[in-house]
Amino acid sequence: MPKLVSHPDEVKIISRRFGQGATNIDRYLELGGYEAVKKCMAQGPDWIINEMKASNLRGRGGAGFSTGMKWSFVPKQSAKPKYVLVNGDESEPATCKDHLIFLHDPHAIIEGTIIAGLAIGAKMGFIYLRGEYRYLLEIMERAVADAYERGFLGKNIFGSGNEFEVITQSGAGAYEVGEESALMESLEGKRGVPRIKPPFPAVVGLYGGPTVINNAETIATVPHIIAMGAEAYSAVGTPRNGGTRLFGLSGHVERPGVYELPMGYNLKKMIYEVGGGVRGGRKLKAVVPGGSSTPVLLPEEIDVGMDFDQVGKIGSMLGSGGVVVIDDQTCIVEFALRTITFYQHESCGWCIPCREGTDWLKKSLTRFHAGFGVASDIDNIQYLAENMLGRTFCPLGDAAAMPTAAFVKKFRKEFEDHLDGKPCPFAKHVEMAVV
Repeated sequence: MPKLVSHPDEVKIISRRFGQGATNIDRYLELGGYEAVKKCMAQGPDWIINEMKASNLRGRGGAGFSTGMKWSFVPKQSAKPKYVLVNGDESEPATCKDHLIFLHDPHAIIEGTIIAGLAIGAKMGFIYLRGEYRYLLEIMERAVADAYERGFLGKNIFGSGNEFEVITQSGAGAYEVGEESALMESLEGKRGVPRIKPPFPAVVGLYGGPTVINNAETIATVPHIIAMGAEAYSAVGTPRNGGTRLFGLSGHVERPGVYELPMGYNLKKMIYEVGGGVRGGRKLKAVVPGGSSTPVLLPEEIDVGMDFDQVGKIGSMLGSGGVVVIDDQTCIVEFALRTITFYQHESCGWCIPCREGTDWLKKSLTRFHAGFGVASDIDNIQYLAENMLGRTFCPLGDAAAMPTAAFVKKFRKEFEDHLDGKPCPFAKHVEMAVV
Protein backbone atom coordinates (compact mmCIF):
# COMPACT_ATOMS: atom_id res chain seq x y z
CA MET A 1 0.00 0.00 0.00
CA PRO A 2 1.42 3.47 -0.93
CA LYS A 3 2.63 5.48 2.05
CA LEU A 4 0.43 8.49 2.80
CA VAL A 5 2.30 11.81 3.04
CA SER A 6 1.14 15.07 4.56
CA HIS A 7 2.09 18.70 5.09
CA PRO A 8 0.78 21.36 7.50
CA ASP A 9 -0.51 23.48 4.60
CA GLU A 10 -2.87 20.74 3.48
CA VAL A 11 -6.62 21.22 3.87
CA LYS A 12 -8.11 17.77 4.37
CA ILE A 13 -11.46 17.60 2.61
CA ILE A 14 -11.25 14.92 -0.07
CA SER A 15 -8.52 13.07 1.81
CA ARG A 16 -9.92 13.39 5.34
CA ARG A 17 -10.84 9.69 5.43
CA PHE A 18 -7.62 8.42 3.86
CA GLY A 19 -5.95 5.89 6.12
CA GLN A 20 -9.04 5.76 8.37
CA GLY A 21 -10.33 2.36 7.22
CA ALA A 22 -13.18 3.88 5.21
CA THR A 23 -13.19 1.03 2.71
CA ASN A 24 -15.25 -0.72 5.40
CA ILE A 25 -18.84 0.50 5.07
CA ASP A 26 -19.41 0.63 8.84
CA ARG A 27 -16.33 2.79 9.30
CA TYR A 28 -17.44 5.01 6.42
CA LEU A 29 -20.78 5.52 8.16
CA GLU A 30 -19.01 6.34 11.43
CA LEU A 31 -17.06 9.04 9.58
CA GLY A 32 -20.22 10.68 8.26
CA GLY A 33 -20.67 8.68 5.10
CA TYR A 34 -23.96 8.59 3.18
CA GLU A 35 -25.36 11.51 5.18
CA ALA A 36 -24.92 13.85 2.22
CA VAL A 37 -27.04 11.70 -0.09
CA LYS A 38 -29.85 11.62 2.49
CA LYS A 39 -29.76 15.41 2.63
CA CYS A 40 -29.92 15.58 -1.17
CA MET A 41 -32.96 13.30 -1.31
CA ALA A 42 -34.74 15.66 1.05
CA GLN A 43 -33.77 18.82 -0.85
CA GLY A 44 -34.35 17.77 -4.47
CA PRO A 45 -32.48 18.04 -7.80
CA ASP A 46 -32.65 21.81 -8.31
CA TRP A 47 -31.14 22.42 -4.89
CA ILE A 48 -28.32 19.94 -5.60
CA ILE A 49 -27.40 21.61 -8.89
CA ASN A 50 -27.52 25.07 -7.34
CA GLU A 51 -25.21 23.90 -4.55
CA MET A 52 -22.75 22.55 -7.12
CA LYS A 53 -22.79 25.84 -9.02
CA ALA A 54 -22.31 27.84 -5.82
CA SER A 55 -19.39 25.63 -4.75
CA ASN A 56 -17.37 26.62 -7.83
CA LEU A 57 -16.25 23.01 -8.17
CA ARG A 58 -14.53 22.60 -11.53
CA GLY A 59 -13.74 19.28 -13.18
CA ARG A 60 -10.64 17.66 -11.71
CA GLY A 61 -9.94 15.55 -14.80
CA GLY A 62 -8.22 18.39 -16.63
CA ALA A 63 -10.76 20.51 -18.51
CA GLY A 64 -11.85 22.47 -15.45
CA PHE A 65 -15.48 22.93 -16.51
CA SER A 66 -18.05 23.90 -13.87
CA THR A 67 -19.58 20.73 -12.42
CA GLY A 68 -22.90 22.34 -11.56
CA MET A 69 -23.16 23.88 -15.01
CA LYS A 70 -22.44 20.52 -16.65
CA TRP A 71 -25.19 18.85 -14.64
CA SER A 72 -27.66 21.61 -15.53
CA PHE A 73 -27.22 20.90 -19.25
CA VAL A 74 -28.95 17.52 -18.92
CA PRO A 75 -32.59 17.87 -20.09
CA LYS A 76 -35.14 17.31 -17.34
CA GLN A 77 -37.33 15.22 -19.63
CA SER A 78 -35.91 12.44 -21.77
CA ALA A 79 -37.43 9.54 -23.70
CA LYS A 80 -34.23 7.58 -23.06
CA PRO A 81 -32.68 6.65 -19.72
CA LYS A 82 -30.14 9.03 -18.20
CA TYR A 83 -26.76 7.91 -16.90
CA VAL A 84 -23.91 9.00 -14.64
CA LEU A 85 -20.46 7.94 -15.76
CA VAL A 86 -17.45 8.20 -13.44
CA ASN A 87 -14.18 8.52 -15.34
CA GLY A 88 -11.56 6.65 -13.32
CA ASP A 89 -9.32 6.00 -16.32
CA GLU A 90 -6.39 7.84 -14.78
CA SER A 91 -3.83 7.50 -17.57
CA GLU A 92 -2.18 10.92 -17.86
CA PRO A 93 1.55 10.58 -17.07
CA ALA A 94 2.39 12.29 -13.75
CA THR A 95 -1.19 11.87 -12.51
CA CYS A 96 -1.58 9.66 -9.46
CA LYS A 97 -4.48 11.01 -7.39
CA ASP A 98 -7.63 9.09 -8.31
CA HIS A 99 -6.10 5.77 -7.36
CA LEU A 100 -5.77 7.00 -3.76
CA ILE A 101 -9.51 7.71 -3.64
CA PHE A 102 -10.36 4.25 -4.98
CA LEU A 103 -7.87 2.75 -2.56
CA HIS A 104 -8.90 4.58 0.61
CA ASP A 105 -12.42 5.99 0.11
CA PRO A 106 -14.42 4.06 -2.53
CA HIS A 107 -17.77 4.77 -0.87
CA ALA A 108 -17.23 8.51 -1.48
CA ILE A 109 -17.29 7.75 -5.19
CA ILE A 110 -20.47 5.69 -4.82
CA GLU A 111 -22.14 8.41 -2.75
CA GLY A 112 -21.12 11.12 -5.20
CA THR A 113 -22.45 9.05 -8.08
CA ILE A 114 -25.83 8.64 -6.37
CA ILE A 115 -26.02 12.40 -5.73
CA ALA A 116 -25.22 13.13 -9.39
CA GLY A 117 -27.98 10.68 -10.34
CA LEU A 118 -30.46 12.44 -8.07
CA ALA A 119 -29.49 15.79 -9.60
CA ILE A 120 -30.13 14.79 -13.22
CA GLY A 121 -32.82 12.15 -12.75
CA ALA A 122 -30.66 9.13 -13.59
CA LYS A 123 -31.28 5.64 -12.24
CA MET A 124 -27.96 4.10 -13.19
CA GLY A 125 -24.30 4.95 -12.78
CA PHE A 126 -21.14 3.42 -14.23
CA ILE A 127 -17.75 3.56 -12.53
CA TYR A 128 -15.01 3.01 -15.12
CA LEU A 129 -11.47 2.27 -13.92
CA ARG A 130 -8.20 2.27 -15.76
CA GLY A 131 -7.20 -1.17 -17.04
CA GLU A 132 -4.06 -1.29 -14.91
CA TYR A 133 -6.12 -0.66 -11.76
CA ARG A 134 -7.34 -4.24 -11.40
CA TYR A 135 -6.49 -4.31 -7.70
CA LEU A 136 -8.59 -1.17 -7.20
CA LEU A 137 -11.48 -2.69 -9.13
CA GLU A 138 -11.70 -5.41 -6.46
CA ILE A 139 -11.93 -2.75 -3.73
CA MET A 140 -14.55 -0.83 -5.68
CA GLU A 141 -16.64 -3.91 -6.40
CA ARG A 142 -16.60 -4.90 -2.74
CA ALA A 143 -17.77 -1.41 -1.75
CA VAL A 144 -20.58 -1.55 -4.32
CA ALA A 145 -21.66 -4.98 -3.04
CA ASP A 146 -21.72 -3.68 0.55
CA ALA A 147 -23.82 -0.68 -0.51
CA TYR A 148 -26.33 -2.99 -2.19
CA GLU A 149 -26.47 -5.20 0.89
CA ARG A 150 -27.32 -2.17 3.10
CA GLY A 151 -29.99 -0.94 0.69
CA PHE A 152 -27.99 2.14 -0.33
CA LEU A 153 -28.12 0.94 -3.94
CA GLY A 154 -30.90 -0.89 -5.75
CA LYS A 155 -34.62 -0.46 -6.40
CA ASN A 156 -35.41 1.38 -3.16
CA ILE A 157 -32.32 3.26 -1.96
CA PHE A 158 -32.42 4.25 1.72
CA GLY A 159 -36.11 3.25 1.73
CA SER A 160 -36.92 6.38 -0.26
CA GLY A 161 -38.64 4.78 -3.22
CA ASN A 162 -35.87 6.00 -5.53
CA GLU A 163 -33.94 3.56 -7.70
CA PHE A 164 -30.24 3.73 -8.41
CA GLU A 165 -27.96 1.01 -9.71
CA VAL A 166 -24.15 1.07 -10.02
CA ILE A 167 -22.03 -1.01 -12.39
CA THR A 168 -18.23 -1.13 -12.30
CA GLN A 169 -16.15 -1.62 -15.42
CA SER A 170 -12.43 -1.91 -16.16
CA GLY A 171 -10.76 -0.64 -19.32
CA ALA A 172 -8.02 -2.35 -21.30
CA GLY A 173 -5.20 0.10 -20.59
CA ALA A 174 -5.82 2.63 -23.37
CA TYR A 175 -5.02 6.29 -22.66
CA GLU A 176 -7.49 7.31 -25.34
CA VAL A 177 -10.55 6.17 -23.38
CA GLY A 178 -9.87 8.88 -20.83
CA GLU A 179 -11.56 11.14 -23.40
CA GLU A 180 -15.25 11.15 -22.53
CA SER A 181 -16.72 10.08 -25.85
CA ALA A 182 -14.11 7.34 -26.36
CA LEU A 183 -14.90 6.23 -22.82
CA MET A 184 -18.55 5.80 -23.76
CA GLU A 185 -17.61 3.85 -26.88
CA SER A 186 -15.45 1.53 -24.79
CA LEU A 187 -18.18 1.06 -22.19
CA GLU A 188 -20.61 0.11 -24.95
CA GLY A 189 -18.21 -2.65 -26.00
CA LYS A 190 -16.83 -0.89 -29.07
CA ARG A 191 -13.38 0.32 -30.03
CA GLY A 192 -12.38 3.25 -27.83
CA VAL A 193 -12.26 6.05 -30.38
CA PRO A 194 -13.72 9.55 -29.99
CA ARG A 195 -17.11 10.62 -31.31
CA ILE A 196 -17.75 13.72 -33.37
CA LYS A 197 -19.32 16.52 -31.31
CA PRO A 198 -21.99 17.81 -31.26
CA PRO A 199 -24.12 16.14 -30.02
CA PHE A 200 -22.61 16.38 -26.56
CA PRO A 201 -22.98 13.68 -23.90
CA ALA A 202 -25.42 15.74 -21.80
CA VAL A 203 -27.95 15.31 -24.63
CA VAL A 204 -26.82 12.19 -26.51
CA GLY A 205 -24.37 10.15 -24.47
CA LEU A 206 -24.06 6.57 -23.26
CA TYR A 207 -26.42 4.27 -25.20
CA GLY A 208 -27.89 7.42 -26.77
CA GLY A 209 -29.21 8.74 -23.46
CA PRO A 210 -28.35 11.99 -21.66
CA THR A 211 -25.16 11.40 -19.68
CA VAL A 212 -23.12 13.24 -17.08
CA ILE A 213 -19.42 12.29 -17.13
CA ASN A 214 -17.19 13.37 -14.27
CA ASN A 215 -13.68 12.54 -13.13
CA ALA A 216 -13.41 10.31 -10.04
CA GLU A 217 -11.96 13.11 -7.89
CA THR A 218 -14.78 15.43 -8.93
CA ILE A 219 -17.45 12.89 -7.99
CA ALA A 220 -15.73 12.02 -4.69
CA THR A 221 -15.71 15.72 -3.76
CA VAL A 222 -19.49 16.09 -4.16
CA PRO A 223 -20.53 14.53 -0.80
CA HIS A 224 -18.03 16.73 1.04
CA ILE A 225 -19.52 19.84 -0.57
CA ILE A 226 -23.03 18.83 0.46
CA ALA A 227 -21.85 18.07 4.00
CA MET A 228 -19.93 21.31 4.60
CA GLY A 229 -22.01 23.61 2.40
CA ALA A 230 -21.23 25.14 -0.96
CA GLU A 231 -20.27 28.54 0.45
CA ALA A 232 -17.76 27.09 2.91
CA TYR A 233 -16.24 24.84 0.26
CA SER A 234 -15.91 27.65 -2.29
CA ALA A 235 -14.23 29.91 0.28
CA VAL A 236 -11.32 27.47 0.62
CA GLY A 237 -10.14 28.17 -2.93
CA THR A 238 -10.01 31.24 -5.15
CA PRO A 239 -12.78 33.07 -7.05
CA ARG A 240 -14.18 30.74 -9.74
CA ASN A 241 -11.98 27.89 -8.42
CA GLY A 242 -13.59 26.47 -5.32
CA GLY A 243 -12.17 24.13 -2.71
CA THR A 244 -9.11 21.93 -2.77
CA ARG A 245 -7.61 19.42 -5.12
CA LEU A 246 -5.20 16.53 -4.94
CA PHE A 247 -1.86 17.57 -6.46
CA GLY A 248 0.57 14.82 -7.45
CA LEU A 249 4.07 16.19 -6.88
CA SER A 250 6.76 14.07 -8.54
CA GLY A 251 10.06 14.17 -10.41
CA HIS A 252 13.25 15.61 -8.93
CA VAL A 253 11.76 16.74 -5.62
CA GLU A 254 12.75 15.80 -2.08
CA ARG A 255 9.28 14.83 -0.83
CA PRO A 256 7.20 13.51 -3.71
CA GLY A 257 3.61 12.58 -2.99
CA VAL A 258 -0.05 13.46 -3.39
CA TYR A 259 -1.01 16.53 -1.35
CA GLU A 260 -4.44 18.09 -0.88
CA LEU A 261 -3.98 21.83 -1.18
CA PRO A 262 -6.34 24.77 -1.70
CA MET A 263 -6.98 25.82 -5.26
CA GLY A 264 -4.71 28.75 -6.02
CA TYR A 265 -1.86 27.47 -3.83
CA ASN A 266 1.43 28.98 -5.00
CA LEU A 267 3.44 26.60 -7.21
CA LYS A 268 6.82 27.84 -6.01
CA LYS A 269 5.76 27.27 -2.42
CA MET A 270 4.46 23.83 -3.36
CA ILE A 271 7.85 22.80 -4.73
CA TYR A 272 10.12 24.35 -2.13
CA GLU A 273 8.06 24.07 1.05
CA VAL A 274 5.59 21.24 0.57
CA GLY A 275 7.95 19.20 -1.62
CA GLY A 276 11.13 20.17 0.20
CA GLY A 277 12.82 21.67 -2.87
CA VAL A 278 14.72 20.16 -5.77
CA ARG A 279 16.31 16.85 -4.89
CA GLY A 280 19.99 16.88 -3.97
CA GLY A 281 20.05 20.68 -3.74
CA ARG A 282 20.25 21.01 -7.51
CA LYS A 283 18.87 23.95 -9.48
CA LEU A 284 15.39 23.92 -10.92
CA LYS A 285 15.26 23.75 -14.70
CA ALA A 286 11.58 23.40 -15.51
CA VAL A 287 8.19 22.33 -14.15
CA VAL A 288 5.36 20.50 -15.86
CA PRO A 289 2.36 21.93 -13.95
CA GLY A 290 -0.55 19.63 -14.74
CA GLY A 291 0.42 16.30 -16.27
CA SER A 292 2.48 15.52 -19.35
CA SER A 293 0.09 17.22 -21.77
CA THR A 294 0.55 20.69 -20.27
CA PRO A 295 3.15 23.19 -21.54
CA VAL A 296 6.31 23.37 -19.45
CA LEU A 297 7.10 26.32 -17.20
CA LEU A 298 10.49 27.96 -16.62
CA PRO A 299 11.80 28.70 -13.10
CA GLU A 300 10.90 32.37 -13.47
CA GLU A 301 7.27 31.42 -14.22
CA ILE A 302 6.49 29.32 -11.15
CA ASP A 303 5.47 32.11 -8.79
CA VAL A 304 1.84 31.49 -9.73
CA GLY A 305 -1.33 30.32 -8.02
CA MET A 306 -2.34 26.80 -9.00
CA ASP A 307 -5.85 27.24 -10.29
CA PHE A 308 -7.29 26.97 -13.78
CA ASP A 309 -7.39 30.71 -14.42
CA GLN A 310 -3.97 31.76 -13.13
CA VAL A 311 -2.05 28.93 -14.79
CA GLY A 312 -3.98 29.56 -18.01
CA LYS A 313 -2.93 33.21 -18.03
CA ILE A 314 0.77 32.30 -18.13
CA GLY A 315 0.31 29.99 -21.12
CA SER A 316 -0.04 26.57 -19.55
CA MET A 317 -2.81 24.49 -17.96
CA LEU A 318 -3.63 23.15 -14.52
CA GLY A 319 -4.74 19.91 -16.19
CA SER A 320 -4.97 16.90 -13.90
CA GLY A 321 -2.76 18.40 -11.19
CA GLY A 322 0.31 16.26 -11.89
CA VAL A 323 3.29 18.51 -11.08
CA VAL A 324 6.64 17.24 -12.38
CA VAL A 325 9.82 18.93 -11.12
CA ILE A 326 12.79 18.81 -13.51
CA ASP A 327 16.35 19.54 -12.35
CA ASP A 328 19.24 21.13 -14.24
CA GLN A 329 20.83 17.82 -15.25
CA THR A 330 17.85 16.71 -17.33
CA CYS A 331 18.01 16.79 -21.12
CA ILE A 332 14.88 18.57 -22.31
CA VAL A 333 15.24 17.08 -25.80
CA GLU A 334 15.13 13.60 -24.31
CA PHE A 335 12.27 14.61 -22.02
CA ALA A 336 10.36 15.83 -25.08
CA LEU A 337 11.15 12.57 -26.87
CA ARG A 338 9.86 10.48 -23.99
CA THR A 339 6.70 12.57 -23.83
CA ILE A 340 5.92 12.26 -27.54
CA THR A 341 6.79 8.55 -27.50
CA PHE A 342 3.97 8.03 -25.03
CA TYR A 343 1.43 9.95 -27.11
CA GLN A 344 2.51 8.28 -30.34
CA HIS A 345 1.98 4.90 -28.72
CA GLU A 346 -1.39 5.86 -27.25
CA SER A 347 -2.87 7.57 -30.32
CA CYS A 348 -5.92 5.59 -31.42
CA GLY A 349 -5.09 6.35 -35.07
CA TRP A 350 -8.54 7.74 -35.82
CA CYS A 351 -7.39 11.22 -36.90
CA ILE A 352 -4.68 11.73 -39.51
CA PRO A 353 -3.12 14.83 -37.84
CA CYS A 354 -2.71 12.90 -34.59
CA ARG A 355 -1.74 9.53 -36.06
CA GLU A 356 0.80 10.95 -38.50
CA GLY A 357 1.81 13.98 -36.46
CA THR A 358 2.81 12.07 -33.35
CA ASP A 359 4.72 9.55 -35.47
CA TRP A 360 6.69 12.24 -37.31
CA LEU A 361 7.44 14.10 -34.10
CA LYS A 362 8.73 10.92 -32.49
CA LYS A 363 10.94 10.11 -35.51
CA SER A 364 12.26 13.67 -35.71
CA LEU A 365 13.08 13.90 -32.01
CA THR A 366 14.65 10.44 -32.00
CA ARG A 367 16.99 11.37 -34.84
CA PHE A 368 17.65 14.79 -33.35
CA HIS A 369 18.56 13.50 -29.91
CA ALA A 370 20.81 10.84 -31.45
CA GLY A 371 22.97 13.60 -32.96
CA PHE A 372 21.78 13.36 -36.57
CA GLY A 373 19.65 16.49 -36.62
CA VAL A 374 20.00 19.59 -38.79
CA ALA A 375 19.13 23.19 -37.99
CA SER A 376 15.86 23.11 -39.93
CA ASP A 377 14.61 20.26 -37.74
CA ILE A 378 14.01 22.62 -34.83
CA ASP A 379 11.54 24.77 -36.76
CA ASN A 380 10.03 21.69 -38.41
CA ILE A 381 9.32 20.08 -35.05
CA GLN A 382 7.57 23.22 -33.86
CA TYR A 383 5.72 23.53 -37.19
CA LEU A 384 4.47 19.95 -36.95
CA ALA A 385 3.29 20.45 -33.38
CA GLU A 386 1.50 23.72 -34.08
CA ASN A 387 -0.28 22.26 -37.11
CA MET A 388 -1.71 19.41 -35.03
CA LEU A 389 -3.44 21.81 -32.65
CA GLY A 390 -7.21 21.94 -32.98
CA ARG A 391 -7.36 19.54 -35.89
CA THR A 392 -8.40 16.29 -34.21
CA PHE A 393 -11.65 14.78 -32.91
CA CYS A 394 -10.34 14.65 -29.35
CA PRO A 395 -7.69 16.47 -27.30
CA LEU A 396 -5.00 13.77 -27.63
CA GLY A 397 -3.48 15.56 -30.62
CA ASP A 398 -3.36 18.79 -28.60
CA ALA A 399 -1.96 16.89 -25.61
CA ALA A 400 0.97 15.77 -27.75
CA ALA A 401 1.47 19.04 -29.58
CA MET A 402 1.27 21.62 -26.78
CA PRO A 403 4.16 20.34 -24.63
CA THR A 404 6.32 19.68 -27.70
CA ALA A 405 5.87 23.22 -28.99
CA ALA A 406 6.62 24.61 -25.52
CA PHE A 407 9.81 22.56 -25.19
CA VAL A 408 11.14 23.95 -28.48
CA LYS A 409 10.06 27.52 -27.76
CA LYS A 410 11.47 27.70 -24.24
CA PHE A 411 14.58 25.54 -24.66
CA ARG A 412 15.66 26.32 -28.22
CA LYS A 413 19.26 26.80 -27.14
CA GLU A 414 19.32 23.26 -25.77
CA PHE A 415 18.00 21.93 -29.08
CA GLU A 416 20.70 23.86 -30.91
CA ASP A 417 23.34 22.28 -28.66
CA HIS A 418 22.39 18.87 -30.10
CA LEU A 419 23.21 19.86 -33.69
CA ASP A 420 26.15 18.84 -35.87
CA GLY A 421 26.50 15.39 -34.40
CA LYS A 422 27.30 16.62 -30.93
CA PRO A 423 26.46 14.15 -28.19
CA CYS A 424 23.74 15.07 -25.74
CA PRO A 425 25.27 17.48 -23.18
CA PHE A 426 23.41 15.56 -20.45
CA ALA A 427 24.22 12.02 -21.63
CA LYS A 428 26.19 11.22 -18.49
CA HIS A 429 23.13 11.95 -16.38
CA VAL A 430 20.81 9.02 -17.10
CA GLU A 431 18.08 9.59 -14.52
CA MET A 432 15.10 11.39 -15.98
CA ALA A 433 12.13 13.02 -14.25
CA VAL A 434 9.86 10.26 -15.43
CA VAL A 435 6.70 9.35 -13.59
